[in-house]
Amino acid sequence: SYGENKEGDEESKFPRTFNQQFEKKQDMRYGENSHQAAAFYVEANPEEASVSTARQIQGKALSYNNIADTDAALECVKEFDEPACVIVKHANPCGVALGEDILEAYDRAFKTDPTSAFGGIIAFNRELDAATATAITERQFVEVIIAPSVSAEAVEIVAAKKNLRLLECGEWTTKTTGFDVKRVNGGLLVQDRDQGMVSEDDLKVVSKRQPTAEELKDALFCWKVAKYVKSNAIVYSKGDMTIGVGAGQMSRVYSAKIAGIKAADEGLQVEGCVMASDAFFPFRDGIDAAAEAGIKCVIQPGGSMRDDEVIAAADEHGMAMIFTGMRHFRH
Repeated sequence: SYGENKEGDEESKFPRTFNQQFEKKQDMRYGENSHQAAAFYVEANPEEASVSTARQIQGKALSYNNIADTDAALECVKEFDEPACVIVKHANPCGVALGEDILEAYDRAFKTDPTSAFGGIIAFNRELDAATATAITERQFVEVIIAPSVSAEAVEIVAAKKNLRLLECGEWTTKTTGFDVKRVNGGLLVQDRDQGMVSEDDLKVVSKRQPTAEELKDALFCWKVAKYVKSNAIVYSKGDMTIGVGAGQMSRVYSAKIAGIKAADEGLQVEGCVMASDAFFPFRDGIDAAAEAGIKCVIQPGGSMRDDEVIAAADEHGMAMIFTGMRHFRH
């Protein structure tokens, strides 16, 4: 229980007083910055496999930023049923991909942005095996690897990098409900966890051109990724692999430009990609910029006062446009 309601407040799921107990798991050398003291507290009885329940197999103590970034990576990779890899840097996915196995998924996720992947956090939704552990340790410096389980052979391989933090979080089936809490000066913002996701049946095609089967598949993939990218979020993808990620910009069109720049820097082909946007396009400029970059399909919530202009822009460029009816702001 999070607290209690008083008479007349029963209709709200949020109690009049908010109480939740946590136990200290570790003191830290410092917080987000070296001048800030910090500690990590966990729920008394967490129900879901998470960074809070993970067992550390080896490596240095987890830092404040390690824990925050590992949480972001793990929660994103949980969205996928197929073998998946998520690489996170500063709380944003810099590479996400699916594969026949996690080795292929890692290889493809790394290719999105090798520069940002350096010193990043890597999460998998399958057991970490010897082949994947070898590929990671031979290719890059990494702060944390987290997976549901780790093979004995993989443990031996990672042991050569004694500072690398290796975590085993256990299997998960479904995500638990609950609240997200954000501290503001003098108060708390409390909301439901963002567990919203759409399926193919929820999508509404609003353009003249229908998306191809491949575009539809990619649209659902990059929509899942966009949910975990800081707003304004733009994700380019093709073939179950992120091609460019534009995160945290005040202007949506600049997030789109950054996604294209990052793809070009890595020699990745934007032509024919799908673009996901975490919120609607307020103007057609984002669609024009995407079309110029070679985007052929856009998935976005819809709901702008200028939706008609945005849809018209997509039609002018021969793009398919899909509305989800659901927004995924992330701050």
